[in-house]
Amino acid sequence: MSRVTQAGLLGALTLAANLFMPVALAGQDLDRGRELYEKWCAGCHGNDGTGNGAAAEFMLPRPRNFSRAVFQIRTTANGELPTDDDLRRIIDVGMPGTTMPGWENKFSSRERDDVIAYVKSFSRFFDGPAPEPIAVSAPPRVTPEGIAEGRRVFLEDLECYKCHGDQGRGDGPSAAEQTDDWDFPILPRDLTENWFFNGGGSVEDIHMRLLTGLDGTSMPSFTDAIDAGVITDEQLWRVAQYVASLSPEGPPRVRDVVRAALATGSLPGGPEAPEWEVVERYYIPMVGQIILAPRAFSPTVDGLWVQAMHDGTNLSILISWDDPSESPDPRWQEYHDLVALAMTDVDGPMSADQGPDRLMVQFPLRQETGTDLPFFLGGDARRAAYSLRWASDPDRLEQGTSRGLDAFTPVTGEVTHAAIFSDGQWRLQLNRALMPADTTAAAVFPLGVPLPIAFFAADGSNGEDSMRGSVSAWYAIYLDVPTPPSTFVIPVVAVMLTAGLGLVAVWRAKAEEQGKTE
Repeated sequence: MSRVTQAGLLGALTLAANLFMPVALAGQDLDRGRELYEKWCAGCHGNDGTGNGAAAEFMLPRPRNFSRAVFQIRTTANGELPTDDDLRRIIDVGMPGTTMPGWENKFSSRERDDVIAYVKSFSRFFDGPAPEPIAVSAPPRVTPEGIAEGRRVFLEDLECYKCHGDQGRGDGPSAAEQTDDWDFPILPRDLTENWFFNGGGSVEDIHMRLLTGLDGTSMPSFTDAIDAGVITDEQLWRVAQYVASLSPEGPPRVRDVVRAALATGSLPGGPEAPEWEVVERYYIPMVGQIILAPRAFSPTVDGLWVQAMHDGTNLSILISWDDPSESPDPRWQEYHDLVALAMTDVDGPMSADQGPDRLMVQFPLRQETGTDLPFFLGGDARRAAYSLRWASDPDRLEQGTSRGLDAFTPVTGEVTHAAIFSDGQWRLQLNRALMPADTTAAAVFPLGVPLPIAFFAADGSNGEDSMRGSVSAWYAIYLDVPTPPSTFVIPVVAVMLTAGLGLVAVWRAKAEEQGKTE
């Protein structure tokens, strides 16, 4: 090889090396960024940034592959790189609804800058001019008419319902077909839970996602629809306002005690009975059952809403939760199969077929004191739980004692239910007498005493079953007691006596003053 050829080859190799060489901005410490990344980030994203860390096979959606330089949350146009501020925001607050946590309280501002520099070093596509955020117009004023227009555009012009469903719960006709750019299955976002939105749940955040799209997923950018005259920029703002209106004004408050209101009339006749409309709802967060094998690392159900009423003799509990499929559903079999392929089978493979959707409500079999409660996963050998177990196919409800999720003994007794699935949501009403016929085999529901309660839910189309699913911690349900007449009479009498004594004191003072002047 000639010296000229050697020099040319050396120059080419040097150029290639420079293209992939990490380049830090002024003030960023690449070595420190690498140390932090390898300690805290590589377990998911991999030492080489390709998203293949040791924990990745337990996660859906998968950790980001930084070598591809494809990022969901940006203020830049579709297909472009994020700004440093975009990356910093994700490091700070994480990606709600995924396993990516926020690191704002773990890393200093300088350390976050160092990690950003190192993350960018995994891809040569970050070389070149710094990305620029897109220009964003001012939002129009929120009005009922504007929200109605946003819903119309959502359904008709942009056809967002095909993935997100008519009511936004991620149950659209195309929901089961969605995959990311790496062919992993993904679920469309449930738009009624904006506290889980990647990139934030405000109107401005949602509008930005509509403008930029979520690169690497099937969520597109709608700037092309504006440029083509299909919709206007104001109408896209209206869609953002409509989507924001589907969620509560703030994240639901989690409370330790669910109050069962005392009914003034008859108990509700079913999940859609009007009596439920005035009963307070309580939010119960749910997380994957990752304690006992087989575990659920990516369950569908992330929260329940619980309402309860009683009439002094019987108790009715209404539990509502979002689920994009009424399992089993043939349309969701391909999604089920993709989940089975994507998730590790360290605990054994998933069933080849979809199972039913499930819900279990459990109580201590005996009224316990202090913290000596049954194991929250259906009890254990030492402390049994009393469980109400429902399944969707066939629609059935069982009551019994359990000493674990997979150790259930049915018992007889009067317990009824009604279940309705509509627009990506289950609503299940359970009814039972406060005092069972056999108190040795079923729990007593006392008035005026907090009774521990816990939940388990499973989505059959997601490969979940009687062990794989979502679980809650122990909470409590409190059945309101009738208010005795003395509660109202005594305060009134006390006020009257106080007022009377006050008048007497005033009269005596005046009489004494008058006697002195005579």
